Amino acid sequence: MSLIPSSFFGGRRSNVFDPFSLDIWDPFQDFPFAGGALSAPRSEFASDTAAVANTRIDWKETPEAHVFKADLPGLKKEEVKVEVEEGRVLQISGQRNKEKEEKNDRWHRVERSSGRFLRRFRLPENAQVDQVKAAMENGVLTVTVPKEEVKTPDVKAIDISG
Repeated sequence: MSLIPSSFFGGRRSNVFDPFSLDIWDPFQDFPFAGGALSAPRSEFASDTAAVANTRIDWKETPEAHVFKADLPGLKKEEVKVEVEEGRVLQISGQRNKEKEEKNDRWHRVERSSGRFLRRFRLPENAQVDQVKAAMENGVLTVTVPKEEVKTPDVKAIDISG
């Protein structure tokens, strides 16, 4: 049982102690900075951090591969970049631009996020980083990283004489 409720971390299903995760968590994301002594101007980096935290990515391991799925609605494959850097770090990044505002428009609600996003995942030793494949379909990015076959050591039975 955890002493910290899961809602404290934005309801994400990720494990804070996962050694493969390089998630960036903004502890001040839900704080009301409307006024008072704690009021501070929100920088562009702070809104980018919120966009990073809102990019949902699932990572599952199958017997053949590590599979990452990211919900990126409204983005084209040209607006998303998938890279492997420093040997074993998978990086998924992109940018969602704000919609242009016309003088005659009156916005009632703006809930869709915009800005840059970046997620990094440290891949395990069995990942074949030279064979990474990515596909985008219906706003879902699927990145497949094949795993190296685990070679079982050859066991040779030795007859015991005597």
